[in-house]
Amino acid sequence: MSLGLSAGVMIYVSFMEILQSANTTLVAELGKLWGGWAAILSFFSGIVLSAVIDRFVPQPANPHEARTVEKACEETALAEKTEVPAGPGSEGQGHRHRHGQAQLAEKEAQKTRNLLRLGYLTAVVITIHNIPEGLATFITALKDLRLGVTIAIAIAVHNIPEGISVSVPIYCATGSRRKAFIYSFLSGLTELVGALIGFFILMPFLSNVLFGVIFALTAGIMVFIALDELLPAAKEYGEHHLAIYGLVLGMLIMAVSLVFM
Repeated sequence: MSLGLSAGVMIYVSFMEILQSANTTLVAELGKLWGGWAAILSFFSGIVLSAVIDRFVPQPANPHEARTVEKACEETALAEKTEVPAGPGSEGQGHRHRHGQAQLAEKEAQKTRNLLRLGYLTAVVITIHNIPEGLATFITALKDLRLGVTIAIAIAVHNIPEGISVSVPIYCATGSRRKAFIYSFLSGLTELVGALIGFFILMPFLSNVLFGVIFALTAGIMVFIALDELLPAAKEYGEHHLAIYGLVLGMLIMAVSLVFM
């Protein structure tokens, strides 16, 4: 229900506040026709950007694939499987026994390598994926602090399934809770990298037009995240109708808060 609520917050604030603000800013700077088109193209560019990234990311490492802990464990079990060729049938019994032990040891080593590779790949993908989210949150908060706080909370909730997808395979491969925590923590911490890029690199170039474009891009990215990740994840975790109730409740909370904020 909380994931559905977060999706409702994201969708409502994207359409009713962020996209509207982007459209107003761009129309004021570029005129009604070109400003309107700039807002539309930027919004759908955010959606297309997120979708293209998803298409080129392997499913087990994809941060937009809905996961519960159980589902992540199932994917981890699949990653463990590896084919080991059988030895010739004409070998002696002792040699076959030694060969079988060697095969078993190699199979176990391959399992560990597969799991670690899955965990590290997922961590790298999420690291890259989180940088634009951090940038979008920074730019939004710079323009409107109350929207920035709202987006930060929604992004924090949507990072929970991402942390699961990193930590489970690493824990299953190493047996170390500490390593699983560290890698999932560091992959989420890269949101700050996006904010630092915005502060140190983009600040001198920020203008009303760039603000408007980034606002619309942010709205598109958030709508895609809500529809592609949060709602499927909410359904994975619980009953379908609870996810929808959470979605509507999130929209209501956001609507009321925007009136009073």
